Order: sequence, then structure tokens, then C-alpha cells
Amino acid sequence: MLDEQPTQSIGKLSAKLSAVVVGMFVFAIWVMPPIYDVFCEITGLNGKTGERYTAVEAGVDTSREITVQFLATHNESMPWEFRPHVRSMKVHPGEEVEVNFYARNPTSNDMVAQAVPSLVPFKAAEYFHKTECFCFNRQPLIAGGSADLPLRFIVDRDVPKKVHTITLSYTIFDITDMSQDMLTESKVASVP
Repeated sequence: MLDEQPTQSIGKLSAKLSAVVVGMFVFAIWVMPPIYDVFCEITGLNGKTGERYTAVEAGVDTSREITVQFLATHNESMPWEFRPHVRSMKVHPGEEVEVNFYARNPTSNDMVAQAVPSLVPFKAAEYFHKTECFCFNRQPLIAGGSADLPLRFIVDRDVPKKVHTITLSYTIFDITDMSQDMLTESKVASVP
């Protein structure tokens, strides 16, 4: 009878701990991402830039210049060469500007990538508007292929006066496994 008490306590504790682990998993996978997105949107933290922006003619402020720096990285499992054509440029608030990034797939396999942007200073994220961006879509490249990836943007005229430099960084990820349908479509389209 003495041995049953510790066994029952251990069983109850194990069940409770298992429930906590499952609850934490559910919270991390389904509850936390939408909360994080709302938090970033409200605060501008994490430098998340917005979705596609439709330009509205508001005029160019030629009295100011903002330096925009471009960075490109890839995660460790992504073998592509990826870089901006220019490292930085000076732009006037309200001016629509276009730059290109270069991507090359040096592997012997067709691949698909997705770029994720980040911007600093965080407070400038709401003033940086992309009218066209390769980050809006998945980017397929055939084995050995390369492409220039366009980015068109406007730094809003209302950007705070204390912002003199904005750094836009893209990290490119291999999403080939999640994009097999896209690879099949591109092979069909390239067959004469």
C-alpha cells in the first residue's frame, strides 16, 4: 500500500507535465504568430515592412536626402549567391526608386526561394513603402540559373527628420520542399 502512493503521484505529475507541454506547443504554433504580427505592426519592432504599396502622387522633398543601405544574407542551408547590385544610395523622401538584387542558383537542382525583409531603424518601417518587391513572391531558379530581382520603393515624405539612414536587409530561404508545384509548373513552361 505504501508503494501505490508514489506511483499514483508520479502518474498524475507526468499527465500534468504532458498537458503543459502540449499546451505550450499549441500556444507557440497557433496563438503566438498572429499576436507577434499584430505587436510588430503596432510598434514597428522587428523592422517588418508592409505589404505592396500603391504610390500616391505627393511630391518629392528635394530638401532632404535619406541614405538607404541594402544587405543580403541567406540562411546556412541556402546555397544561392544573393546580393544587392548597389550597397547604398541616397534618395529624396517621396521619390520612387528602383534597385535590383542578384540571385544565382549554383547547384545542379532547380530550387525555389523566399526572401524575408527586415528594416532598421524600426521606427522607419512605417515610412518605407515597397511598390514592387521580389519578396512578395516565391522565386524559382533552375539549376545554374540566375536572375535580377527588382525592388521598387518610396521613403515617405513624413519620415521623421532624425532618420538619416535606413538599412533594408533581406534574408533568403530555401523553400523548395514546400514549392514542388511551382517547380513542376516552371519545367512545363520551359519545355518547347
